[in-house]
Amino acid sequence: MDLGIAGKWALVCASSKGLGKGCAAALVAEGVNVVMTARTAADLEAAAAELRALGRGEVRAVAGDITTPEGRAAALAACPQVDILVNNAGGPPPGDFRDWGRDEWVKALEANMLTPIELIKATVDGMAARGFGRIVNITSGAVKAPIDVLGLSNGARSGLTGFVAGLARSGIAARNVTVNNLLPGAFDTDRLRKTLAAGAAKAGLDADQAMQRRMQAIPARRFGTAEEFGAACAFLCSQQAGYITGQNWLLDGGAYPGTF
Repeated sequence: MDLGIAGKWALVCASSKGLGKGCAAALVAEGVNVVMTARTAADLEAAAAELRALGRGEVRAVAGDITTPEGRAAALAACPQVDILVNNAGGPPPGDFRDWGRDEWVKALEANMLTPIELIKATVDGMAARGFGRIVNITSGAVKAPIDVLGLSNGARSGLTGFVAGLARSGIAARNVTVNNLLPGAFDTDRLRKTLAAGAAKAGLDADQAMQRRMQAIPARRFGTAEEFGAACAFLCSQQAGYITGQNWLLDGGAYPGTF
């Protein structure tokens, strides 16, 4: 299927690895010009070189902290116009809410709620004026089924979800601008492996055993891949997805047990 977005410009945050990189790769494969961001310059340049080798859209790399005004300004300056915005940031650490102070909460909100809103604010009116825009926020399956030790993520990402629900149904929908959220479950990423390894060590378990136990708890009996996550993102960014907005797409291999 031709997604009809070749030649568009996309800003994909935190895209040097994992799910962000999967989204950037899927868009480049469709002929989209992509501006990639990440904090670590070496990792970002390596990922950008890999995507340039696809020989499709132009790929630009901007190293910096997207949660800061300076980082956002640099990323936006590198993108002639933002037709597609993929918001992404690493999740805050797990823990007991009794141990978190104001600083921990503010940091989580800055990364997982306020930064996406600032980037939407900077780009959405231009999208509406041009008559095309796709905004995809990578949040978490924990928004749908909160996890007790991920309170910082539950709170910050749920706040973004509520904001998006209102924005998506405002006047921008009539201007062919959509806003949706992708909710990943267990995907085979460095973050998942580190989290499982840390949990296994704390419980005195073997890391491989912990991986297998987690995998067997998923009806699909496997972890998701960055490639299939990226494909879902690319479709939400397509011309064909113009009638999908304000939605929370859960990609978890069937792990969520509810009907709604």
